Amino acid sequence: MKNTMVVAVSVACVALGMGIGYAAKEKAPGIDVMRGKSAKEASQAALDEAEKLAGKGTWELLGVARVYYLSGDKARGQSLIDRVMSYKTKGNDWQRIGQIYADAGENDKAAVYFQKVLDADPNDDTGQAEIGSWYIRIGQRDKGEALLGRALSKSPEEVWHYVRIAEALNNLQPR
Repeated sequence: MKNTMVVAVSVACVALGMGIGYAAKEKAPGIDVMRGKSAKEASQAALDEAEKLAGKGTWELLGVARVYYLSGDKARGQSLIDRVMSYKTKGNDWQRIGQIYADAGENDKAAVYFQKVLDADPNDDTGQAEIGSWYIRIGQRDKGEALLGRALSKSPEEVWHYVRIAEALNNLQPR
């Protein structure tokens, strides 16, 4: 009987604690993040909320970093990139960082991160195709074709490899 009472009280305390924690969780502002604000104020409020919600998610933080970087606040964007780099980064993080620099027209920086992707997994045909198409878009067709050739030799029936070729040759940015 005594053990049953202890278990019941313990379960009740855990449930109460979870309930309090859930109730204390701040609700995201939703559309109020922008309603009635100027574009600049709304954008900043949205970025603040996105960064808060991102926590330590590297893809999410890089998404926020991209907006800062490409909208002209390169210092803030770089600080978020640096934060992500302080974590245990993976090839897909480097791919996203490289893409931020590529989108900003900073091809030398982009190339450094894209090379890290290729070095991390030389058999990643998706990375080879995406990076190969980028090289074509920036005028380095031979380098791009070499990477796309490696990707296609591994996965000749992958539709996205052909889409990347068409994007590159039409100088389109991938979506």
